[in-house]
Amino acid sequence: MPIDATLPYDDDNIFARILRGKIPAKRVYEDAHALAFHDIAPQAPVHVLVIPKGRYVSWDDFAATADDTEIAGFVRAVATVAREQGLVEPGYRLLANVGSHGGQEVPHLHVHLFGGRALGRMVAE
Repeated sequence: MPIDATLPYDDDNIFARILRGKIPAKRVYEDAHALAFHDIAPQAPVHVLVIPKGRYVSWDDFAATADDTEIAGFVRAVATVAREQGLVEPGYRLLANVGSHGGQEVPHLHVHLFGGRALGRMVAE
């Protein structure tokens, strides 16, 4: 069920538990600012989630409250994962759902990284 991206951070959300090692994940990248792991219900041949290590509910929350080092580190981590997954050529898609209208289901900022095939239209008409 989509969530309200303005709600306070929930320390018991699934991604917070993955960060703490309470739930296993097939990790593909980790540094001081981000963790990346395979989605458990992939929507493309490559479907990786990249999450910041900080307590951010959404992209809006992250942009408004993270410091410049965290923002730069997270953006660089997303690009590094795309390169390491071999997605730069022929291309890939990034998706960050924000709030109920955006379809956000987990109240922790996460970016979906899709690739491995032609992905078609971005939004249905």
